[in-house]
Amino acid sequence: MRNGTPPGSATPGSLQLTQLQDECRRLEAQVSAQAIELNLLRARFARYETALRGSQVVVYTQDRNLHFTSISHPMLGHSIADLLGRTDEDVLPAEIRASVVAIKHEALTSGQPRRTEFSIPEGVGLRWHDLHIEPLHNEAGDIVGLTCASVDVTERKEGEAHLRLLLRELTHRSKNLLAVIQAMARQTARHAGSIDAFLRQFGNRLQALAASHDLLVRESWHGASLNELVRSQLSVYLDGVSQVTMDGPEVALKPEAAQNLGLAIHELSANAARFGALSVPEGRVSVEWRAGPNDGIELDWREQFGPRVRPRRKRGFGSTVIETNLSRALDAKVDLMFEPEGLHCRVVIPASQIVAGR
Repeated sequence: MRNGTPPGSATPGSLQLTQLQDECRRLEAQVSAQAIELNLLRARFARYETALRGSQVVVYTQDRNLHFTSISHPMLGHSIADLLGRTDEDVLPAEIRASVVAIKHEALTSGQPRRTEFSIPEGVGLRWHDLHIEPLHNEAGDIVGLTCASVDVTERKEGEAHLRLLLRELTHRSKNLLAVIQAMARQTARHAGSIDAFLRQFGNRLQALAASHDLLVRESWHGASLNELVRSQLSVYLDGVSQVTMDGPEVALKPEAAQNLGLAIHELSANAARFGALSVPEGRVSVEWRAGPNDGIELDWREQFGPRVRPRRKRGFGSTVIETNLSRALDAKVDLMFEPEGLHCRVVIPASQIVAGR
């Protein structure tokens, strides 16, 4: 016994040392567990960053005062470092700032998710964003901020706008097409001598109209090649030893011009097959076009070596389509000349009916 301490009993100092060692081991175990959990979180965050890197989604968090506390990507022309600590008041353009801030405050107040879309001018167009807003809770369940996901939906918006434009254009073109078909049926009935003649002529004219439309659909209604337009209307006469020659530069016509000129060429070819140069083996038709006055196009249809042409006694549907329709619809100058050696048609198409750059 020394200093009043019984033999074999621990001293106060040794007890404290043991307790400290136990606490140290416990803390080390806790630190090790937290390190493992941190590594797992880092791995998950790395996967999260990888998933977002190739997307058009920006995920960020804000506190209750709408300061940016974390962000996955640069946004709105600002780097991540530039955004952290700043607010929407500092970042968003003035024209959308109030509406976006208001809907975020609604989410903070109500505790319910919110969603909005907004656009920001960029260059000559707009950049559209779909914003999803979720209240951010702490462990006690209190709302401490927001988690937001901003998705760039510009391509979707542009696609929707293009689709609406196409639908309006389709409606407009359908009405015009029905009006053309109605007028074509009325004029064909007026000049046809029998039901069989009406059905045959009207069917052929519908096919001619469809051929022009096929070219326009293939080019998404931007225009139609004059070469292909003439070829499509004369295809039946271009097989084997052709009686038809074509020559002219590459030029594209606007849809209405292609539609009306296609019908006119059909009427010229039908007339040539019944009465003119295409009604006899030795007959020849040349179709040529060249640059015309004021950047327009001058097209010549000339028949040779066919039956001698007699003076016109009456005005038929073909003449109406060629002279009246082309002049009125295209503001074209049309000369239809019944020369003894063969029909000659000259059409001057103004520059306003030509697709520039095609």
